Amino acid sequence: MMTDRLGRALGWTSLALGTAQLAAPRAVTRLCGVDDAPGATTIARLAGGRELLHAALLLGGKTPARWTWTRMAGDAMDLGLLGTAAATRTGARRRRALCALGTVAGIAALDAACTGMRARKARSPLQVRASITINKPRAEVYRFWRDLENLPTFMTHLESVRTLGGGRSRWRAKGPVVDLEWEAEIIDERAGDLIAWRSVPGKGVRNAGLVSFTDGPGGRGTVVDVSLEYGMRGRKLAAAVARMLGEHPEQQVRDDLRRFKQVMETGEVVRSEGSPEGHRARRQLHQRPAQPIGARA
Repeated sequence: MMTDRLGRALGWTSLALGTAQLAAPRAVTRLCGVDDAPGATTIARLAGGRELLHAALLLGGKTPARWTWTRMAGDAMDLGLLGTAAATRTGARRRRALCALGTVAGIAALDAACTGMRARKARSPLQVRASITINKPRAEVYRFWRDLENLPTFMTHLESVRTLGGGRSRWRAKGPVVDLEWEAEIIDERAGDLIAWRSVPGKGVRNAGLVSFTDGPGGRGTVVDVSLEYGMRGRKLAAAVARMLGEHPEQQVRDDLRRFKQVMETGEVVRSEGSPEGHRARRQLHQRPAQPIGARA
């Protein structure tokens, strides 16, 4: 992920700057043209400690880009100090201060760019993708999915799908708090190859998706690839709405495809009686051996 790679690079930059400022504060102040300022070495050490804190935040987690905003206040402080130094000094010190000012300005621009990319990503739609290989001919797999009213047989969060004609359908999903409803329309269809749909504006939860069907390796079986997009503003809001359907969106799609494979290959879904909706952590404590739906112990 580009934003996290950039965030990690900025973390290493903070580590290098912080180490230099703590280990050799006099050399740093001389390079910046402020070695004649009272308290310059103390300020350099404080700035070094701040940089090491930034490094710990940026390098200590799996998503460093989320912490790049913490560097921006420090950037503003450094730019202010170096700008003052460049304006009040002359000769070699002024040239060194201008060079340091330009370097810090470049780093600040990278910090702002990374923070902006992270913010834009947070506002973008939530996208989920998963695939599975089913040991059945492509035409058969496509035909079963194309009959949208079959979907609730393996998408357990769906209560019903009712076709309305003209490529439109009415979907109803059960959630832990409230039920959700929306209308969807097919926007692209190629028999045996793909089905693309999107929700009808103003008719409930905004979402879109595409399912494609391709021959498996060596012509054996069918690869089913599903891409979903929850289109409301903000990834966190989209994920929250998706969780109302039962679980995290990515896990939900994987579970749905696993059940779809079971339906196509065995004619029924086999899963634990203690966890009929799929992989939901709070239901794992009471599982029994897996058996077909409807079977009794």
